[in-house]
Amino acid sequence: MPSGPSFLPAVNACLNGASAVLIGVGYYCIRTGRRNAHKRLMLSGFVTSTLFLISYLYYHLVLHAGVTHFQGAGLWRPIYFAILLSHTILAAAIVPLILVTLYRALKGNFARHKAVARWTFPIWLYVSVTGVVIYLMLYKIFVG
Repeated sequence: MPSGPSFLPAVNACLNGASAVLIGVGYYCIRTGRRNAHKRLMLSGFVTSTLFLISYLYYHLVLHAGVTHFQGAGLWRPIYFAILLSHTILAAAIVPLILVTLYRALKGNFARHKAVARWTFPIWLYVSVTGVVIYLMLYKIFVG
């Protein structure tokens, strides 16, 4: 069982969920021509994701929270581990993608921003949503 503040996994899930909502609405805004709202929402999603990453690393690296083992059985086990594996790989890949996408937008290089954003957005959204799903599966649905 993990050590450290037991509320941090819930905080992390909320930050992931907030990030998903912010970037989802931000995407909608750019598709409907609302550039200023898009910019504010995407920057807010970036800040929220950054806070998540800081909190997650603090919980696991500083507090040495350890591993929470999945308690589900049957068909749920391969489903959980497939989600976890894809989430983990894409979470590592998304950090540089977000940084490149953000940099290009802030520099006003919108053609290159859009070229990488078409990859960044769905991966970032997937990582944010599956972060919440993993939390629910570990701490709320399949509790031993």
